[in-house]
Amino acid sequence: MLEKTGIASEEQIASSFPSMERLEKGPVAVIECFQRIPCNPCATSCKKGAIVPFVDINDLPDLNHQKCNGCSLCVFNCPGLAIMVVDYTYSETQVSFKLPYEFLPLPLEGSTVMGLDRNGDAICDCDVLKVTNSKVMDRTPLVTVAVDKKHLMTFRNIKVVQDGR
Repeated sequence: MLEKTGIASEEQIASSFPSMERLEKGPVAVIECFQRIPCNPCATSCKKGAIVPFVDINDLPDLNHQKCNGCSLCVFNCPGLAIMVVDYTYSETQVSFKLPYEFLPLPLEGSTVMGLDRNGDAICDCDVLKVTNSKVMDRTPLVTVAVDKKHLMTFRNIKVVQDGR
């Protein structure tokens, strides 16, 4: 499916998520990098050693979910925008997603935006919790949003729409 549509299969998505037991312990990275390409900034930026160092520059990232503390350095450093941090413990009913966002305008903290699935279809409204710019000028900003827990496996991005959302 990925090769034809650019969208990961349900199996690929499920394989990138940590166990529910790990999700219930707090923030953790989710790496949706499914193609072998010469790239390793995620591994070189991980100060916790949670992303196993690559033997070959074309290796797929191997994340040790137990070591990951959700610090987001790998998200800032991934040129493919393939990493997000999920905090299932954000609230009883919502999960927070910290994801790269390279569109303009950037959403405003406290605003409501449209939540999208991997197809780009609207699935829910999301509250913008935080917008973080990297200290390094050429890095993509991160946007943290709160999403209903039922969208844990389907949510992937946001869209700021013209009516202020």
